[in-house]
Amino acid sequence: MEEELKCPVCGSLFREPIILPCSHNVCLPCARTIAVQTPEREQHLPALLQPRAPAAAAAAAGGAGGAAGPGPAAGSEAECAPGGGGGEHADKLSLHSESDSGYGSYTPSLKSPNGVRVLPLGPAPAGSSSAAAPRGAGPSSSLTCPQCHRSASLDPRGLRGFPRNRLLEAIVQRYQQGRAAAKCQLCDRSPPEPAAVACEQCEVLYCAACQLKCHPTRGPFAKHRLLPPPSLPGGPGGGKAAGGARKLPTCADHELENYSMYCVSCGTPVCYQCLEEGKHGQHEVKALGAMWKQHKTQLSQALNGVSDKAKEAKEFLVQLKNILQQIQENGLDYEACLVAQCDALVDALTRQKAKLLTKVTKEREHKLKVVWDQINHCTLKLRQSTGLMEYCLEVIKENDPSGFLQISDALIKRVQVSQEQWVKGALEPKVSAEFDLTLDSEPLLQSIHQLDFIQMKCRVPPVPLLQLEKCCTRNNSVTLAWRMPPFTHNPVEGYILELDDGDGGQFREVYVGKETLCTIDGLHFNSTYNARVKAFNSSGVGPYSKTVVLQTSDVAWFTFDPSSAHRDIVLSNDNQTATCSSYDDRVVLGTAAFSKGVHYWELHVDRYDNHPDPAFGIARINVVKDMMLGKDDKAWAMYVDNNRSWFMHCNSHTSRTEGGVSKGATVGVLLDLNKHSLTFYINGQQQGPPAFENVEGVFMPALSLNRNVQVTLHTGLDVPQSVRQPKLPTN
Repeated sequence: MEEELKCPVCGSLFREPIILPCSHNVCLPCARTIAVQTPEREQHLPALLQPRAPAAAAAAAGGAGGAAGPGPAAGSEAECAPGGGGGEHADKLSLHSESDSGYGSYTPSLKSPNGVRVLPLGPAPAGSSSAAAPRGAGPSSSLTCPQCHRSASLDPRGLRGFPRNRLLEAIVQRYQQGRAAAKCQLCDRSPPEPAAVACEQCEVLYCAACQLKCHPTRGPFAKHRLLPPPSLPGGPGGGKAAGGARKLPTCADHELENYSMYCVSCGTPVCYQCLEEGKHGQHEVKALGAMWKQHKTQLSQALNGVSDKAKEAKEFLVQLKNILQQIQENGLDYEACLVAQCDALVDALTRQKAKLLTKVTKEREHKLKVVWDQINHCTLKLRQSTGLMEYCLEVIKENDPSGFLQISDALIKRVQVSQEQWVKGALEPKVSAEFDLTLDSEPLLQSIHQLDFIQMKCRVPPVPLLQLEKCCTRNNSVTLAWRMPPFTHNPVEGYILELDDGDGGQFREVYVGKETLCTIDGLHFNSTYNARVKAFNSSGVGPYSKTVVLQTSDVAWFTFDPSSAHRDIVLSNDNQTATCSSYDDRVVLGTAAFSKGVHYWELHVDRYDNHPDPAFGIARINVVKDMMLGKDDKAWAMYVDNNRSWFMHCNSHTSRTEGGVSKGATVGVLLDLNKHSLTFYINGQQQGPPAFENVEGVFMPALSLNRNVQVTLHTGLDVPQSVRQPKLPTN
């Protein structure tokens, strides 16, 4: 985390950090040294701001420098010298054309060590300190960020116009206290060991060795009280600075007022007086505490992604180190094999042995170099991400809402950028631990001088391994996962997943792609499917994996589907209870689709007012949803009131049957796709004859109702085995 706490100008820990308009931080003393105060007679920036030919730029630099030599000092003087002619208008444009945003673009001087234009401050005005920030220096006073090189104009308050980063200052102070561990006062080592305990009576600090030697817990010292050293948590005097009450921050414009609100338009904390008198009176403002919690939540959520990537990076480093060991072992194995083969050949082979050994060594060194480069690169990214995480966690611990909100947006962006650095493929080894080399020892003696390693040709991929612990079924969908064997040398361009028809039929392709996890929906219930997978590359298709057998659910478990329901439908109880906000009939479908087998579900009438006509049945996915179920050709339904029921399809009403529903009634729907029939039940008794026959295709459970009805869906039911005699239709 220390890198996050260092000033980009001086390289030391921040001292009195201020926040620039670009959200970067800089020490206040360093800001004084890099502030640009242009005299009235010098109203132009260096010629670097204007595009020109290199020769012209060099001539301009030489002319500005007068008779000065070409050294660095001369270049710096040339950059800051007055005159130059014709640059006044360009200078004003470059510094102030982006005044609305608070900062503008600035090309840094090539002579400055940090990419920042550093000029000596002019003589301080009478009555002011020589170290004071440049104030009232005219419209040309500016400060260039040492990190993004954006130039910010100073207002009449000078550097005091930039907000102070109190959170960063507190974190630096706490970091310094934790780092400055107390030292043993009796050690004869140089440097002394860190103190482990402090004696309250002796007032002496001891390391562990000196405490056992000079201050044992027996004899006269038995009654002495040993405490943690002052710099450790809980030690005498430890944590006073961090634990003491911190002064509440006051408004920069109204020093007697504390921050109480947050201006959303300006992105800054404001006080009550700012809203009454200041420029924030017409802006959108929110409570400071609420915005503080909101931004903390956003930062915490962004940190979760970086934390996951850091965990993956640590695991990846372990994998890379294992590869290093395997490369070493495999390289030694190849060398030993090569030496044995060469020693068995005639003397002519001895001249070739050195060349072959060299090739193996070069291959090994190349692989080691690639892996070490990847380790160093990944370690650097991991250290940066870990440092940023620790810094962000320290920021979250702070209880200063206004200070937190000053830096939260920038931190959230940095965390998101840090997460994006871990692009796909960044955590994959670039080389394999295996050596694709083989030695052919069969040629005749006259071919010995041509003996060399032959590169293994690209072969088809090996058999994929099904990950049975990740393969599962849910309702009428199956999920399969697989992977390639470890240290596979042959490249894999994709996979082909095949599934049979659930009835012992032929396999068919259901997925072709690079992913190693696939879910297939819309299968038959109570069916057994066989699945297998194979890999392919430019050389061809590899062998099939072992076949895995997957059994779909015996009965259908489903709910009402909120994504396809009419907007007036109101769902509750985990989408198992439905009602409507309109007096007109509206349609809602179930989440399951049936094309095979026998299925039964029930709907319990929870509320029934003013004798409405709810309709129960099945429908296609594209059924019309703003009218009663069964009025179009995409639905088959029974609609029922409190006295009788009718079957309806294509707005044709048939089989009027006595017997209706009321509050507490149960309507059952039996869809038999083996017999291609649809039958309805009310309170366990069949309602009329089978409602529809010759129904074929894919159907979804469906319901239409208005605001006078509320029903609850019950699924996962077995098909009724005994059915009472149906009520006969009256017409």
